[in-house]
Amino acid sequence: MKFLITGVSGFVGSHLSQFLLDQNHSVTGLSRKPPARLMPRERFRFISADTTRPGSWQEALADVDAVVNLTGRSIFGRWNAAVKTEIRASRILTTRHVVQGLPSGSKAMVLLSASGAGYYGSRGDEVLTEDAAAGGDFLARLAKEWEGEALAATEKGARVVLMRLGVVLGPGGGAMAQMLPAFKAFVGGPLGNGRQWFPWIHLHDLLAAVLFLIEHPELSGPVNLCTPHPVPNRDLAAALGQALNRPALVPAPAFMIRMGLGEFADVLLGSQRTVPKKLLQYHFSFKYPDIGSAVNAVVHGGTA
Repeated sequence: MKFLITGVSGFVGSHLSQFLLDQNHSVTGLSRKPPARLMPRERFRFISADTTRPGSWQEALADVDAVVNLTGRSIFGRWNAAVKTEIRASRILTTRHVVQGLPSGSKAMVLLSASGAGYYGSRGDEVLTEDAAAGGDFLARLAKEWEGEALAATEKGARVVLMRLGVVLGPGGGAMAQMLPAFKAFVGGPLGNGRQWFPWIHLHDLLAAVLFLIEHPELSGPVNLCTPHPVPNRDLAAALGQALNRPALVPAPAFMIRMGLGEFADVLLGSQRTVPKKLLQYHFSFKYPDIGSAVNAVVHGGTA
């Protein structure tokens, strides 16, 4: 198959490209800069593009079977009005321009467009399947708008899958690159009271799930890409500590997180107990369904 991936230089995008190429698919990758870890391959083409703007890059959409839309400015860090504008524009405008570039009558084409578990907002202990309503905070409103832009592709005949991603755990980048240094320095621990639910998925399972969604035309709409076993944040901290042979006893008080990160702190302290109802209904098999095996695989060199 011929794939087009936006955000190809990102953590997930670069790994997904390698995965698809290893499966003998062809990949066209779009990003402002080429992926550092992707070596030149015969079936890989890179296009440098600012996808928040329309341009000649949209012509590449006419000759692919599937589009995986992953572009989005990182949400990690302290937010202000300008940062929130960039976060929104990178997602909304890219998705809008991808849909605009799709050929009409794209019945054989599938658009897999990223969204996130943040769609649901902070919901405490409520179990969240794909049928749950959207939340009301900034990320929830953004995810709902982002998904709406992607769903416009159905008007051109494309099948649209909305990938509501949990936090992706994998080696060499992503969330683990943010968490591991503190634990290695013996200052890791739960965030706040540690009782908030943490939606996650191992990189290996995410990559396999993308191909699974492509190969199952009966799947469309929102799909939670997360493990069947979300955990409280304190259990994640304990798993990291055990894998690194470090204590996980130094909590980061909620008030300190809010002082340092402002509004973004609510993302770290929020709770989404998401479960992948659709993937389980279609018998998708997770290689890393529990947090212990996933963290061990990342820390000790598990493959993606």
